[in-house]
Amino acid sequence: MIPLAALLLAAAGQAMTPPGVSGSDPAAGCVAETRSDPAAAEARARRGGAGLRACLALALAAQDRYAEAGATFAEAARGAELAHDSHAADYWAQAGNAWLAAGDAAKARGALDAALAAGTLVELQRGEAHLDRARALVALGDAAGARTDLDQALTTAGDDPLAWLLSATLARRGGDLGRARADIAQALRRSADDASVQLEAGNIAAAGGDADRAKAAWQEAARLAPDSPAGQSAAQALTQFGGK
Repeated sequence: MIPLAALLLAAAGQAMTPPGVSGSDPAAGCVAETRSDPAAAEARARRGGAGLRACLALALAAQDRYAEAGATFAEAARGAELAHDSHAADYWAQAGNAWLAAGDAAKARGALDAALAAGTLVELQRGEAHLDRARALVALGDAAGARTDLDQALTTAGDDPLAWLLSATLARRGGDLGRARADIAQALRRSADDASVQLEAGNIAAAGGDADRAKAAWQEAARLAPDSPAGQSAAQALTQFGGK
């Protein structure tokens, strides 16, 4: 069955445009360059100083240097706080996301606590921050706290299939198969072509004793992404049936 910790990075480290950057902003060229040549964007951002700190963080993330990106986003957040810039919360949220990708759940939680405490994140932004904090709390062993954050995320980021997937997985692990089935159905409605979603659908079916449904879901997961961790986990699960 899929380990919940393996889902922590599913959405982490995705490149985001720093808040407040528009096409006419001096930082816009740096941000655009993070997509085509992140190393060059990093060099440009370092020359640009504090004004390009968020772009530097984005360039570092684009090079999979997530721990450095988290620290740099945190520097941008502290600078924004000192300047009474309302974007501080956005930077804290991105710091948390980067630290999740780096595998540092404790730092991620601290950054996301700061992001949510600011009270300036709204709607989808706030929902995604709750979702990220839920990931951090799962990694830290706080299932109750994660459930609270996931329920908050589902009210404002309910179109994100990962929120439903994590909620379903957490419910299964807690023995609430009714909630798990309902939530994985929502994830399937939004992302049935995601191997992780199909894997968890199989896990939930197996937990409820429905071998046929479990087998079908695991077969789909293995078909969709045979070389991914989810696909490989599904293939392993299928061995109990004597093959795929």
